[in-house]
Amino acid sequence: MSGQSSPHDAVFRRVLGEPANAASQLRAVLPAALTNRLDLDRLTRLSGSFVDETLQWRHSDLLFTAPLDGREAFVYVLVEHQSCTDPVMPLRMLRYVVRIWERYRAEHPEENRLPAVIPLVVHHNRRPWTGPTDVFELIDLDGDAAEAAAEYLPRFRFLLDDLARLDEQALRDRPLTPPARITLLLLKIAAGNPKLADDLRQWKGELNSILRRSGGHEDFIALLTYIETVGETPADELYDLFAQLGPEAEEAYVTTAEMLRAEGEARGRAGALVQLLALKFGPLPGAALRRVHDASSDQLQVWTARVLTASTLDQVLR
Repeated sequence: MSGQSSPHDAVFRRVLGEPANAASQLRAVLPAALTNRLDLDRLTRLSGSFVDETLQWRHSDLLFTAPLDGREAFVYVLVEHQSCTDPVMPLRMLRYVVRIWERYRAEHPEENRLPAVIPLVVHHNRRPWTGPTDVFELIDLDGDAAEAAAEYLPRFRFLLDDLARLDEQALRDRPLTPPARITLLLLKIAAGNPKLADDLRQWKGELNSILRRSGGHEDFIALLTYIETVGETPADELYDLFAQLGPEAEEAYVTTAEMLRAEGEARGRAGALVQLLALKFGPLPGAALRRVHDASSDQLQVWTARVLTASTLDQVLR
């Protein structure tokens, strides 16, 4: 199963997909009794996504492995992107954990015991989480009936990190790496924020520290891409902010902004060409749509010029 590419997904995977950044987040949110037994210095990211294909637009997930008291264990982290609480999230998380176990069983058919899977949901929308965190809460029984049946009903609870309830001082106090801290901050405040440049000025030290880290330039570019994609702050205000951080940050912002503008223009040209082709030749087959959307700007220009004179779709896309 593969996740879709979205601004939230991209920055989440780039930054929190790094074991050092993920370990800092896990140390901050997991119970101390658990982190004391979980060897997060040996945290390793594993491949794969376990999210339902139809939900990949609103969920991003990462799977890690780390020794737990010397035994293999997994940590499953899911970020919830939608604008409202998912009322059946416990059931979804249970399904994803079962998929992890099923993959483990397929890879280790000789094993008769299952590794621990620690489930964590990170919720980053403006409204606090209001839904259940345990499958038991979804079962339609109350009072004496629930108590009588409790022994035979499933209990499965996930850990919840609700960024909507996390104030900025609490975020500063967490023992996070700078990329992880700024990623969580942006997930919390960036989307649709017209004053993001002002909000980020008090975090200039953290932003600069990202650039000084090994691999920090790539993390910085990922964060800039997220800011440009989901925020609504005027470009000149963002430029002023990053220019204040120094030449490296200024150059990174200008390069990222230009790249995103070029990509946006290419998407616009592709969309216009699809409309022209559909008007002349009818609905386009999937292969043709993929060719158009994957084409370079120069190729799109050539194909657009052919539309008026071509008599078939193949003559345009040859």
